[in-house]
Amino acid sequence: MTEAAHTTIIDRARSTAGAGSAVRRELLGWAWLAVGALAVAGVFAILLALSRIPGMEKTPFWPIDFFYKGLVIHVIFSLVIWLQGVFAFLVAVATLKLAGDDVRAAPLGRIGQGAVLVAFPCLFAPAFLDATQPALDNYIPLILHPAYDAGLLALALGVLAPVVRLLINLPGRPASPPPLAVAMALAGFIYILALTCFGVAGVLLAGEGGLAWSRDQLFWGGGHLLQFVYAALMVTNWSILARMSLGDEAVDNRVFLGCVLLIAFIALPAPAFYAAFEPFASGQHEAFRLLQFGIAAPTLIFAASLVARALRSPSPWPWRDPAFFALATSLALFALGGVMGFLITGSDTRTPAHYHAVITAVSVSSAGMLLTFGLKELGRAPAPPRATRILIGLYGGGQFVASIAMFVAGGYGALRKTPSGAGSLDAVAATGMAVHGIASIFTIIGGAAFVVIAIRALMRADAVRSAA
Repeated sequence: MTEAAHTTIIDRARSTAGAGSAVRRELLGWAWLAVGALAVAGVFAILLALSRIPGMEKTPFWPIDFFYKGLVIHVIFSLVIWLQGVFAFLVAVATLKLAGDDVRAAPLGRIGQGAVLVAFPCLFAPAFLDATQPALDNYIPLILHPAYDAGLLALALGVLAPVVRLLINLPGRPASPPPLAVAMALAGFIYILALTCFGVAGVLLAGEGGLAWSRDQLFWGGGHLLQFVYAALMVTNWSILARMSLGDEAVDNRVFLGCVLLIAFIALPAPAFYAAFEPFASGQHEAFRLLQFGIAAPTLIFAASLVARALRSPSPWPWRDPAFFALATSLALFALGGVMGFLITGSDTRTPAHYHAVITAVSVSSAGMLLTFGLKELGRAPAPPRATRILIGLYGGGQFVASIAMFVAGGYGALRKTPSGAGSLDAVAATGMAVHGIASIFTIIGGAAFVVIAIRALMRADAVRSAA
């Protein structure tokens, strides 16, 4: 071998090793973005509580009609950015598991993080402008302002970047890629389908001259597909938490990957709905709504597989293990939300009760994953087990009770998307909403505790670096 060839090989090895190290450093950025989103959501939860104080709107510099604007920001950060940040984190981990130090297109991750970082101020700053108007649209609530629109676009492209990188790294790898890489690639494919739906809807609405005011129609189809992404994320979190607390034998990889594949397969026809049905008509609207029920089958199959394997284990269930406690809490919330989903009739607080239970199941599994598996992948010391169990109990348990109370209130006439009005409700509905409010306080405390513990853990010096 010539000296020039030898030098080329060494340079290439250094380059690939540098790419892997860059992605490892990038993991910390995604964790900070995800936790930071919940921190911003917590600040707006406090501002929402202050906005309920009589006469608060007369306070100097307090924005006009802040309640609904603050609600939009709280939802977008506590749901959309938080979960997509966790998703991007797992996509980056999956890329490392798949490619090791030989990561192709490594800079895409940092580019994506930069875009999401730009999205943060664009998405919350418009709430403090008097002239802006909120729109409590389904799935992605809005503040009608160009900066907010730019923030949503930056967020979408930022999360898309590591997804594209993972897909670029799939070809030419071993015949049996890690299950996490396969699962995240399938979830990434669904994410691309969701963005495709947003794009198609935007083009159609722009052609009709309705893009400026038909935002709910813009986000209806893609918003439904984001729920498929979150379902794939939750199933993946369950797999990770089960492996960490019960061992590798607790998860059947064939069932796990089959369920994620089924989630992606059910989502596949969604973009074609814009051609198969009259755009934005009731038929298309109903097609997307019914498609979402397809999530139930694969998630139930995998949950049943986990429970069946856990029941067959001769060892007692490790309730003191934070990973197992988060897994059990998430499963309980998902079961509750699933039952509620099949009992909904009409449009009242039973719909958000179902949605809050299911989405909190995703959030609890994500919080548990980050404080266990996530910190391990980051080379950080583990979070205190007892504190982790307490915050998961407050966060998940509070929402469990709050969802039941909201569901009962809806059955007795409580309307959704209203900040008050309990005085005009049936006594049972008023009691339900009161219990919901009290239980939600525990959920907020649990969420705040997660943010504090996660920040402290992320700020610690590196412990033992896990192997890619």
